Amino acid sequence: MLVVDDEDDIRELLDMTLSRMGLDADCAATVGEARRLLSENAYQLCLTDMRLPDGDGLELVRFIGEHCRDLPVAVITAHGSMENAVSALKAGAFDYVPKPVSLDQLRALVKSVLKLPHPEAARSESAGQALLGESPAIRQARGMIEKVARSQAPVYISGESGSGKELAARLIHEQGARREQAFVPVNCGAIPETLVESEFFGYKKGAFTGAEADRGGFFQAASGGTLFLDEVADLPLPMQVKLLRAIQEKRVRKVGATGEDPVDVRIISATHQNLKDLVAAGRFRQDLFYRLDVIELNMPALRECSDDIPLLAERILQRLGREAGVPAPRLTPAALKALALYPFPGNVRELENILERALALIGGEAIDAEDLHLAPLAAAAETAPHLPEGGGGPLQDYLDRVEKQAILDALQKTRFNRTAAAKLLGVTFRSLRYRMERLGLNE
Repeated sequence: MLVVDDEDDIRELLDMTLSRMGLDADCAATVGEARRLLSENAYQLCLTDMRLPDGDGLELVRFIGEHCRDLPVAVITAHGSMENAVSALKAGAFDYVPKPVSLDQLRALVKSVLKLPHPEAARSESAGQALLGESPAIRQARGMIEKVARSQAPVYISGESGSGKELAARLIHEQGARREQAFVPVNCGAIPETLVESEFFGYKKGAFTGAEADRGGFFQAASGGTLFLDEVADLPLPMQVKLLRAIQEKRVRKVGATGEDPVDVRIISATHQNLKDLVAAGRFRQDLFYRLDVIELNMPALRECSDDIPLLAERILQRLGREAGVPAPRLTPAALKALALYPFPGNVRELENILERALALIGGEAIDAEDLHLAPLAAAAETAPHLPEGGGGPLQDYLDRVEKQAILDALQKTRFNRTAAAKLLGVTFRSLRYRMERLGLNE
């Protein structure tokens, strides 16, 4: 280990703590000395203070990122200085430890670093849940996942509904140091507002009617692992304040408790909504947004990866066939062409729904274009305004018009029964609700 701090007593404390863990440490008091040691030796972790006589910790984080790419670096930040911690994480730091240094937190951080898998080993271990495809957008997302997996920084995953945000979160967990611990997914929009705090932080016996014993929450369940907050934009504002404190202090207070308990979780959040717009509208706290959005990963829409549709469809059909105990059918050229032309507003989730329905209805060994039942959107595309000759007009605007017209037609046919309209369109009710909200059809 490499310890960089200009205070003798802190260097000695950290050296002694690491020694008791069976680890050797070299110590440096300046950025210059640290650079010299890095050029002469190979380390498993660099632990550096933010303030140094000839520079700062961020300078060292960037230097290591350029010259020792596989070396995790953690920073020691002043108490309450979350801006420095976030800046270090954005610069590529593995994690941070606030002052006064908690030896328990330090030991947990070191243990996490020692559990980091080699990138090649991480890829092979998570191959069962791979992000399939070779389109540029998918390759970029896959590379970003591998990079952020070797950090403890909070990750915010953006993308449309059905684009694979939870899969990306699981891959980050499985390729990182916490892969042997729990991955706890939470749908923030599915928890009643009155229960949010107790579900997240747990409660003490007698805290309220029905609390007959102490119970942990999501943070306790994810201890040592990863907490995935799906649809984080749906959290009520009072809970956003409590979540921000829990993330910053790495401590939580159970409902009815007088003291706080330390927690060690990595936060990954996601939503199909635009968090920046919600911040501007006052519906999401700006300070929590900056704390969650340390690293942003955007999951591409399926229409951006149309070349990957044949591979995805084949893998989905193989899985569905195994689950149903039948041979996987093949897609005819006409079916593949129809899928390639379809805009997939529901992304990969919609592709799965379409193929599952087709598998249940076909009587042969092949799925043809008509078996996919893509007619509603195809018909809408024929009547929708066409792009001018030579292009013109953003593609997304055109697709939104097609999607909006298809939804309106389906609602008209079903007398505005949303459940029936979703079935007619071949999407889930939840997916239809999201699309209607995005397109302003709920007004």
